[in-house]
Amino acid sequence: MVFFGYMVFSILFGLLADRYGRWKILLISFLWGAYFSLLTSFAPSYIWFVFLRTMVGCGVSGHSQGLIIKTEFLPTKYRGYMLPLSQVFWLAGSLLIIGLASVIIPTIGWRWLIRVASIPGIILIMAFKFIPESARFNVSTGNTPAALATLERIAKMNRAVMPEGKLVEPVLEKRGRFADLLDAKYLRTTLQIWVIWLGISFAYYGVILASAELLERDLVCGSKSDSEVVVTQGNSEEGQSPCHCHLFAPSDYQTMIISTVGEIALNPLNILGINFLGRRLSLSITMGCTALFFLLLNICTSSAGLIGFLFVLRALVAANFNTIYIYTAEVYPTTMRALGMGTSGSLCRIGAMVAPFISQVLMSASILGALCLFSSVCVICAISAFTLPIETKGRALQQIK
Repeated sequence: MVFFGYMVFSILFGLLADRYGRWKILLISFLWGAYFSLLTSFAPSYIWFVFLRTMVGCGVSGHSQGLIIKTEFLPTKYRGYMLPLSQVFWLAGSLLIIGLASVIIPTIGWRWLIRVASIPGIILIMAFKFIPESARFNVSTGNTPAALATLERIAKMNRAVMPEGKLVEPVLEKRGRFADLLDAKYLRTTLQIWVIWLGISFAYYGVILASAELLERDLVCGSKSDSEVVVTQGNSEEGQSPCHCHLFAPSDYQTMIISTVGEIALNPLNILGINFLGRRLSLSITMGCTALFFLLLNICTSSAGLIGFLFVLRALVAANFNTIYIYTAEVYPTTMRALGMGTSGSLCRIGAMVAPFISQVLMSASILGALCLFSSVCVICAISAFTLPIETKGRALQQIK
């Protein structure tokens, strides 16, 4: 349901960002996400919990506008280096929440985990006074004075002199239209991007959920252990859970931290691949490797071997996300960049919604079947990436289609 909220509002926020500005939508999404995240900790029932987490998903869907603002400010030659470095901060957030969970859940419970986890989002709202609206967006809407003010502020901050001349761009009235995404020039690109986003999300959340599932079920060599798993919840009576859930041991949190650190392991290679091989070839290679390592999870191995495979898989799926985020932000013109990112993010959540049923439900019936399905989807994505019609490496951002 979190992903459902993301799916619905990702398109809406993308549409609004192309028409009214990236900064406004980014601020609204942060306020929305922080507010409903905090409310979740006071949920009186499971239904309320699910509803409030859905609303959090709606808010989080607008956070991608931050990447678009950054993309529209960065020079062409630096985009392939600077945008992947965002992954470092994603990793920091992932490690922080696992570390907090290991301390807070066993002691004072999940409600306090959500309250503490809401604090960074609330604090970050104060940082918005330092974030400018995209100068490219302002120019495309005819608000040249605002774009000039932003550029002058940047020049002053860097102790540089503004170039002589005037900003001249045609004002574009037709912006943020779905028809433009499916125009003959971008139709094939859009459809293939959607397939890739859906598949990458399916694989990414599949790896995360499969990691937790393998740990919870104590799976060794692809078979479930004979030991029964008992659920202990607070002071309630013990009972057997149909999903075999139990509280994580400290070693389980350590395993999750190790596999999560894997998300940054391939970042240097990913940056080199993006800049020297290009976005398409780099993505097709990492997707192909992801397919291979999903199959390797079924090999009979030790606990250290399993952690190693999960580590590499997390690195690969993170590299996939890095590349497709950059490609999507670069391939569309300013008039529909946010909508292109929004629709892609929306399709992406379909993969995220399906992933739990494969990595938790199907995996309980057939480990090999679930892994083969994940691998097959990655192969399809690798082919789609290799055959994308436009390469954005070294290509200037387009203002109009």
